[in-house]
Amino acid sequence: MPLTPLDIHNKEFSRRLRGYDEDEVNEFLDQVIKDYESVIRENKELHNQLMSLQERLDHFLNIEETLSKTIIVAQEAADEVKNNAKKEAQLIIKESEKNADRIINESLAKSRKIAMEVEELKKQASIYRTRFRTLVEAQLELLSQESWDALESSGESRSTREANEVY
Repeated sequence: MPLTPLDIHNKEFSRRLRGYDEDEVNEFLDQVIKDYESVIRENKELHNQLMSLQERLDHFLNIEETLSKTIIVAQEAADEVKNNAKKEAQLIIKESEKNADRIINESLAKSRKIAMEVEELKKQASIYRTRFRTLVEAQLELLSQESWDALESSGESRSTREANEVY
């Protein structure tokens, strides 16, 4: 157990002949008591300061640990968001490529269909033209035949006779 100022104050020394001067010893002990009390007070103050600083240090260490964890969580969240954004972008690109391929394929199919329809219409127009030409040529041939002239002359005499009969 440590020595207290009261222990020093209450200390009694045995007396002997030719011993120390009692007043001088008491005066010295009083000085020791004052100094010892001062050291104890200073020690207590330093201890209190140490405890306060230790509490602050613990508080700041706790804040540092919390901030470190928060930074790590934030970094992980940012990485996850970044990865999700990359995945979503890749999905959008793939979907867009699929849609573009589909649109191109549909357009090519429509283009082929229209080209086939155009070719079919050209064929039909050519056939129609040939048939029409043949019909026109046949009609011209009929008109240019001599039998038509005979019909005209016999039709002319008949119409003249009919006209004369009416009057």
